[in-house]
Amino acid sequence: MAISVSISHITPITLFYLLLLLLLSSTTTTSALNITSILSSFQNLTSFSSLLCSTSVAPDLTRRDPVTLLAVPNSYLSTSPSSDLTHRLPPSSLGDILRYHVLLQYFSWSDLRQIPPSGVLVTTLLQTTGRVHSNFGAVNITRDPLTNSITIQSPAPFSPSNVTVLSLIKTLPYNITILAVDSLLVPYDFNLLASETRPPLGLNITKALIDGHNFNVAASMLAASGVVDEFEADEGGAGITLFVPTDDAFGDLPGNVKLQSLPADKKAVVLKFHVLHSYYPLGSLESIVNPVQPTLATEDNGAGSFTLNISRVNGSVAIDTGIVQASVTQTVFDQNPVAIFGVSKVLLPRGIFGKDSAGVTSKPGNAVVGTTVQPPETSPSPENSAGFSGPASHLSSPPGFREEITSKGGRYRMQSCIVTLCCIGLVLVV
Repeated sequence: MAISVSISHITPITLFYLLLLLLLSSTTTTSALNITSILSSFQNLTSFSSLLCSTSVAPDLTRRDPVTLLAVPNSYLSTSPSSDLTHRLPPSSLGDILRYHVLLQYFSWSDLRQIPPSGVLVTTLLQTTGRVHSNFGAVNITRDPLTNSITIQSPAPFSPSNVTVLSLIKTLPYNITILAVDSLLVPYDFNLLASETRPPLGLNITKALIDGHNFNVAASMLAASGVVDEFEADEGGAGITLFVPTDDAFGDLPGNVKLQSLPADKKAVVLKFHVLHSYYPLGSLESIVNPVQPTLATEDNGAGSFTLNISRVNGSVAIDTGIVQASVTQTVFDQNPVAIFGVSKVLLPRGIFGKDSAGVTSKPGNAVVGTTVQPPETSPSPENSAGFSGPASHLSSPPGFREEITSKGGRYRMQSCIVTLCCIGLVLVV
């Protein structure tokens, strides 16, 4: 006897929502990468993970995607020459060496198999800091056609430091790959002697500003807010760069900008918006590779927020917030790992002082006059590296290797499908 099932009671709207729920249940979302969480499942990488945290490099990785991380296993990190570097160098210098291990390009195992013997040049996180000469912040990856071994070293001729890829640790296509290498990689022309002998700074930032004679308002605000203690604590890590408005800059604030009326938490955000969590001397700012720079306020409010656009305009360093464009007027203090620069205007973050924000009192015809500017022309981001092609090799995949399919492209296509289904749903409702 045939059995029939009636589905006449299933309306188009019900069917639409069933399809939408099915689609959402099959969608895998990826949040900001927590590199230390990923590394924590590998017991042979605990020392390397600790170094990333102690040098403040780990937070930088959460804002980078895609990356390939060159991780040194415990057994290799505890032997010379890697152990010599970890014991002798201060955190700021060791942090730059670790940034040299962050390649700003995703490499799958199959990508590595296709690297030509001549090699490919890849930008690292160190290159974006502007603290290296020429392209010495990049690495050259080569493949031996006979043994299929992968070697990574500086692009400089006769570079004394190089590492060999031992194995693939983990990959999340197309976001991150972690490769095990046999040593720490030192950038060419990296001054190990200067880093080793540099004494701890312990700068009193408020006193340095008062001694500058034209930064009394900023010094008072920093002392009253308490954030200066946080700034000084960061001196021992990757260093800091402060952009401090002059007293005249505070006096030139438009009447509708109520900086002093902000609640304490928002005032602290504004102050942190003037600080980069890395040491940049003036020469590095003038030749900065990645113009969009996160600030200390970015770390508190999420990736992509409260960033500064730094570029060279008419021979000077320009800082664009999206609302105002200031220029560096003087060097107040510059000794690694702290740089303090005077700037011509108060850096107003768009998230607080933008249109309809609490930091601006709107009146007819009373806009923030004379401060809105077009963003300066920016250079291409170093992450947009050219691809490569080459003959396939016979390099075998590591034992137990299994790629986890969570690609960005798949997420974007899934989002498009969801939008399409929503549009269909609206049509059915109408």
